[in-house]
Amino acid sequence: MTIDEIVRLIQAVSDNGLTSFVYEEGEERLILKKKKKKNVAQAPVAPVVISQPAAPVMSPVAVAVPTAEAGFAGMKQDGEAAAREDSAKKDSQEKAVDIGSDKVVTSPLVGTFYSAPSPDAKAFVQVGDTVKRGQVLGIIEAMKLMNEIESEYDGVVEAVLVENENVVEYGQPLFRIR
Repeated sequence: MTIDEIVRLIQAVSDNGLTSFVYEEGEERLILKKKKKKNVAQAPVAPVVISQPAAPVMSPVAVAVPTAEAGFAGMKQDGEAAAREDSAKKDSQEKAVDIGSDKVVTSPLVGTFYSAPSPDAKAFVQVGDTVKRGQVLGIIEAMKLMNEIESEYDGVVEAVLVENENVVEYGQPLFRIR
């Protein structure tokens, strides 16, 4: 069996949704197995209620937008397009401001956030609790490993920005300390 034939066979198995396939010809035996995809539904994110207005979260990635001033020939801006661009500039400047506090504990990895050491236990911290630097605030499970999230600051928990058992992303704000 040639490599091209094997590749075509792999494609046929994949296209038809098969999870395993065995091919035997003489002494040759070819076994193809495909791991089943786990359907992971992302939990809805609950809105965060803040007692005082907070500034928007800073975007971690800057995106360059070509403009007529940058020398792109053939691009014309009418009054409406210029207004949209000015609005976008204002929005990006507002996003450059932090989420209301310079003391924000963020997720160091992607995983599932747990606010307590076990389902029936009390949460590590709640809004209004006083915390010390190094105190455990929560746990993030990643690849069946439990990673403790420790406070980087001394202060009072102003907001818990993620619900228990929600999936969190790298760099996502978890707690705001004042």
